[in-house]
Amino acid sequence: MSNLMEYPTLVFVFSFLTMWLMAWIGWALLRRKAAMDEDVRQDFSFILSGMLTLLALLIGFTFSMAIGRYDLRKTFEEGEANAIGTEYLRADLLPATDAENVRGMLGDYLKLRVSFYRAQSDQEFQQINDHTEQLQNELWAAVHAPAMSTPTPVSALALAGMNDVLNSQSYAQAAYWNRIPLAAWILLFVIGVGCSLLIGYGARSGRAGRKLLFILPFGASIAFMLIADLDAPRHGIIRVLPQNLMSLEKSLPQPLAK
Repeated sequence: MSNLMEYPTLVFVFSFLTMWLMAWIGWALLRRKAAMDEDVRQDFSFILSGMLTLLALLIGFTFSMAIGRYDLRKTFEEGEANAIGTEYLRADLLPATDAENVRGMLGDYLKLRVSFYRAQSDQEFQQINDHTEQLQNELWAAVHAPAMSTPTPVSALALAGMNDVLNSQSYAQAAYWNRIPLAAWILLFVIGVGCSLLIGYGARSGRAGRKLLFILPFGASIAFMLIADLDAPRHGIIRVLPQNLMSLEKSLPQPLAK
């Protein structure tokens, strides 16, 4: 089920069909086996209202969780751009040859980070992460060697700046792994299915009552799809665009933008 959450469209189809089926079961089967007396209909309405309220609260809380994670990914993307831009400037504190080497690798690293936010397939995503790890080791070595050969406060600034670059990537990666817990999704689906079953059981007989069976499954499925879209870093429509990284890439001197 965790893989299903990666694809918002599938979340909509799965949740809508499941909840509509449960609503139809409640309307077509349960009502025939255990017809509801008018004496208990009022009590049933209170129960149904409580369940629907619970579903609405869970949707609201889960939506808030998705928004928070989406905003966090945007914040760390901005942090990456700031860290890379700062280290690009601090590279001038190194000897001329080392500075040119570091700036060249930072240009390649910046392109790689832009590709990270645009990647969609899992294979492409893994390849970018592998290449990123390799380039990070080269960047650290390129700054660490001259800083150790001439350990001064000035060279320490360049070393600290590179440390910020590496840390910012780790924060961004952690934000992509930070997803809505599977238990929260399961609870949301279970409550949605239960509400659909109750809606079907309490619906009036006839064609008019049957038409009402679509309303809750459709509305709840739209909400589920939006939550999954916000929570899916790569496969959704609503994605974090590397605007700050692309702006930094355009601001770099042309020799770096190969």
